Amino acid sequence: MAEQFAAMSGHFKQFESKISRAVAEGKLMESAAKNIHAVLGAAPSDLYSRSVGELIDSADWAELNDRFYRRLSFGTGGLRGRTIGKIVTAAERGKARESERPEFPCVGTNAMNFSNISRATQGLVAYLHDCNRSAKISTRPKFVIAYDPRFFSKEFAQLAAKVASENGCDAFVFEGPRSVPELSFAVRYLHASAGVMITASHNPPYDNGYKVYFSDGAQVIEPHASGIIAKVNAVASEAYTPLPNDRQGKITIIGQDIDEAYTRRLETLVLDPTVIREAKSLKIVYTPLHGTGSVIIKPMLKRLGFNFEVVPEQDHFDGRFPTVKSPNPENAEALTMAVDLAEKKGSDVVVATDPDCDRLGAAVRARDGKMKLLTGNQIGSLLAWYRISTLFAKGVLNKQNASRGVIIKTFVTTDLQKAIAEHYGLRCVETLTGFKYIGAKLGNYERAIPEHLRRNYVELFEEETRKLRLDHSSFYVAGGEESYGYSGADFVRDKDGNGAVIMFCEIAAYAKTHGKTVDELLDDIYSEFGYFAEKNGSLVFEGAEGATKIARLIKSYADDPFPEVFGSKVASIRNFETDEIKDAEGARIPNEKMLMFELEDGTRVAVRPSGTEPKIKYYLFAHRRPQKGKFDPVELNQIKSEVKEKLDRLWDWLQKDAESRLSKDN
Repeated sequence: MAEQFAAMSGHFKQFESKISRAVAEGKLMESAAKNIHAVLGAAPSDLYSRSVGELIDSADWAELNDRFYRRLSFGTGGLRGRTIGKIVTAAERGKARESERPEFPCVGTNAMNFSNISRATQGLVAYLHDCNRSAKISTRPKFVIAYDPRFFSKEFAQLAAKVASENGCDAFVFEGPRSVPELSFAVRYLHASAGVMITASHNPPYDNGYKVYFSDGAQVIEPHASGIIAKVNAVASEAYTPLPNDRQGKITIIGQDIDEAYTRRLETLVLDPTVIREAKSLKIVYTPLHGTGSVIIKPMLKRLGFNFEVVPEQDHFDGRFPTVKSPNPENAEALTMAVDLAEKKGSDVVVATDPDCDRLGAAVRARDGKMKLLTGNQIGSLLAWYRISTLFAKGVLNKQNASRGVIIKTFVTTDLQKAIAEHYGLRCVETLTGFKYIGAKLGNYERAIPEHLRRNYVELFEEETRKLRLDHSSFYVAGGEESYGYSGADFVRDKDGNGAVIMFCEIAAYAKTHGKTVDELLDDIYSEFGYFAEKNGSLVFEGAEGATKIARLIKSYADDPFPEVFGSKVASIRNFETDEIKDAEGARIPNEKMLMFELEDGTRVAVRPSGTEPKIKYYLFAHRRPQKGKFDPVELNQIKSEVKEKLDRLWDWLQKDAESRLSKDN
């Protein structure tokens, strides 16, 4: 290793022997050592050398491995990683106090920092220029940049706009924090070439990310994904030479005009305004969990006439997310303050959105008077049932055009939604996890409309686009993921927490006008279509060593699948990485590391590594369908208990099986 560091810059040469010794002793990964050398050789300031030097002097090799073992991978969705290290160096802390955000983001090739933001933007801009040249477009590419209230989000957005403009792109930057769905909407509304969202969704406060959207308003998929990845990975340095002034782009600040246009579209999600007017006694508590949801949802709920309150302690932007352990509305803990306020005020419903407002979590007052959390599968099933049944009641859908209607869900989302769709004669299309695949379907449905009818599609009213889709293509009724992401229209091409709050509150109003609680309405659905239950679990493995364990587990399931569980044999295995799998419309599913096991008794297990977090995810499914008629209340309660016990036992077994698989390799 000494030879590799012979050319090291003088201010860092003093650490050469320590690095070489750490590599020789197995404390520092060789890839980390190479990346440290490369970064310090091209460092734009002494921040890099001071930060790394501190970690070397204190022998924090694990921290250096995590920061430098790889260059942060630009995947199909963009970048995501730590922007604040597990150990914050004095150089990074700067003038900030211990309780404050560090002055500078985490130094490292495997971190979200100014270096990787610059590289990502340079690569994206280069790809957009290539696209324009290929299409013989002479105007400058333009893209929209939004950001959430996370640490460094605003600074990252400003840097992305600067890099884009100095490399010949027009950049439209929101004046303040805005949500993922509004960014998706703005890309199409402004006829932009692409969009960038600075966010790490509901990840812990120390993370941030860079999410890329293409001109259709959806997250990038192939072939653009590979094209952008290649361009980004070819950018070796954060440094670049700006174009001459006359070739640079312009930076435009946007905000309220987009808010109003987006809000007008959100209003069209309400299918039956009368139920809202008639449910004046419905009381709602909303929390944005310190995130962007407050920008749109509060004025929207007021505009639509809902009776609501907002959790005051969580109604301000704060990247620390100080009132929750994690700003994830999937977790019961994140809704604690909202539920407490609901109990105090006697409210019927709690709705919560994550910091970038693409996810919705909910709790409802149950028939026993207690607040009850709903799962993502339950929320999605309520949305599917209500929107389909109401569109039939309104005459928008009927037996003649039902086949044009479509529900879209992921493979790891409950099959109750498929049962509901098929009962009404609609298609249920399944995709891989990731709303980008749902967004791609919506783009396909738009393109299926004759070109002369869709030239100004974005400017058309919702009723007009709905008619075009029903007459010539496919009408998207609703869709989503079990991970609390939903949408109910195609004017947004990503999951929409703003829209989900509106749609869910309408369902709560419907239940109220029919003298039911939301959980009673859900039981009505179970009684008719069958009881479908799911259980999700995950095993967390952080850092470089954790990534290796996750890869080993996935390989183990593929090479040595379990033959049975509790006496029920595995009837089929689908390996999404190697098998050719097609969806209900005949389109081939892209290859992905995921396996799905189906047992003879109908139980299913899906296993996949998370694309955004250091964990391997497990999805467990079980169901019981009524043999004739409907389940009565006593029968349904018994079935719920039996299925829950079965899924709990299955998850215990899977955890022990995973532990056994990992121990075999040691």
